[in-house]
Amino acid sequence: MHLLSRALVYLGVLVAVCATAETASAASLGGPLNLADEGMFFVNGTAVPSSHPGASPAGPSKPGMVTVNQMYVHYRIPAQLASPTPIVLVHGGGLTGMSYETTPDGREGWATYLARKGYAVYVVDTPGRGRSGFNATAINQAKAESSVAPLPNNVLMVTSELAWPLFRFGPAYGTAYPDTQFPIEAFGAFGSQGVPFGEATLEGGTMATAPQALAALLDKIGPAVVVVHSLAGPFADALVAMRPRLVKAVVNIEGAQAIVPTETQIEAYRGIPVLELFGDHLDSPVFTGRPRYEGRKAVVERINKQQEGRATLVRLPDVGIKGNSHMMMQDKNNLQVADFVLGWIASNAE
Repeated sequence: MHLLSRALVYLGVLVAVCATAETASAASLGGPLNLADEGMFFVNGTAVPSSHPGASPAGPSKPGMVTVNQMYVHYRIPAQLASPTPIVLVHGGGLTGMSYETTPDGREGWATYLARKGYAVYVVDTPGRGRSGFNATAINQAKAESSVAPLPNNVLMVTSELAWPLFRFGPAYGTAYPDTQFPIEAFGAFGSQGVPFGEATLEGGTMATAPQALAALLDKIGPAVVVVHSLAGPFADALVAMRPRLVKAVVNIEGAQAIVPTETQIEAYRGIPVLELFGDHLDSPVFTGRPRYEGRKAVVERINKQQEGRATLVRLPDVGIKGNSHMMMQDKNNLQVADFVLGWIASNAE
């Protein structure tokens, strides 16, 4: 092939590849994101002795110190801030910060979208989950001693059969609600986001570690809006009592109600704006639906009975946003839901 012809062919291929990459980027990430800073760090790590750290390729490791209870944090700070108040995104049970980073079908998640809207965003993996790690001492000890006694009682893994109705994608596994906004065609990719409840290996479990880690994060970054989801709902109740002056507002997305807030925690909400947000199909026979809604409704009423109570309970269908699942931050209309949340924050937490 003539040298000029070959160059033209290569140029054409390069242009096509670049155009394809640009289209894919725009479709999945919403286009270029102008950041002043982006990074990762850990908070709340504690050094503890491990009697059974395991075996390396060179043989059994001697007892020594390991770090536990740490929380991984990924932050994005836009070049132009629309608000001085950052937003902290806290995932739910059996999940990690990936819940907010992108959707199972590859669309933009809240982490980058909120940054695109001018908010500094901090996404966490709570202690025991994802990049925050867990404590394997009990597992190694059980193996070494041929005894199950050191093991935690349960390390839950959410199966596909449980997740489908629990997260209200449909009434039964494999059957979707006709109006569901969740991208069920990408359910396999959603399954890949699941992780074991590794916090079961940490002393005191999730309630003894996650709220403390979130408090350490606010101590580091200052006042913030805290968004919690599902199992993380009680983290907000505990955090507000621990750091009331550092919580600018709480957005509680279908928060768990197995742990009812104490009177001390309710009193700490005085003056703090709270949005309790729920999706659709609440009458599905799972505990993420109507029972949880009624539980958080009671919390809202308790908060608002006191002076300066500022709690609001919203069902998305009631404001014209329909078909949303328990995973509304990943639904096909996830950015519409994000805009609703941002509108509430702008009106209540600035």
